[in-house]
Amino acid sequence: MAYADFTTAMMALFLCLWLTAQDQKIKDAVERAFRNPFSSVTKESVGLIPSKDASATFQQHGKFQSVSAVEMETMRHLSEDLSKLLKPDENVSTLRIDLTPEGLNINIFDRAHKPIFQPGTATFTDYGSWVFSTLGWEISRYSTFRLELEGHTESKTESGGDDHDQWDLSTDRANAARRILVENGVLMGQISKISGFADTVPMPGYAPTDEINRRVTVLLRLKESVDALTNTPDVDRPTTVPNDNSN
Repeated sequence: MAYADFTTAMMALFLCLWLTAQDQKIKDAVERAFRNPFSSVTKESVGLIPSKDASATFQQHGKFQSVSAVEMETMRHLSEDLSKLLKPDENVSTLRIDLTPEGLNINIFDRAHKPIFQPGTATFTDYGSWVFSTLGWEISRYSTFRLELEGHTESKTESGGDDHDQWDLSTDRANAARRILVENGVLMGQISKISGFADTVPMPGYAPTDEINRRVTVLLRLKESVDALTNTPDVDRPTTVPNDNSN
């Protein structure tokens, strides 16, 4: 009996020494396993310790993505943090955050009762500046993300002048979002696409004329997702404009 106790103690010691030598991702995964041993990090998770050979995958419209359980958990944490910071009042629907197979999709709405931009311009209101500054500060904590910014408008006469139509306005607003995100810590190299879609991509389930379509969308992809899609043409989205890095 004494020998059995001794060998058990030695095995426990070796396990502790092994754990202390691992990186933080594995330590976090082991901690979650002990806290809730009967459920995985995500329903797509394929194991306790993520690896390139055993990672959760998603299939959507012929696009392949490889996202590990720990990376999905990082997105969930960021989503929760943003909800706490930017959704203090549930009655003000300024923000919508969706965890999708493509990544973390953040829609910031320019509502009449809580405007993000000055009407018909790409100039932020004080509230809009605060929202995007806070968003930039949070995203800057995760340098593994790649960002795609999209500007959208609703189908009605919102424009900044005779020669400044909805295409220009939506693109200018996406670029304005890029500038303020970079000013608040997001790396220039993290931003991979700036797009202006005018009124061509309304929110699902809403009429094209609904003001909810007036928005800026920030899609956060992981490096692995970007690499997996590099050689895959994006046939589901309208043509986009190149990233303009000028301030």
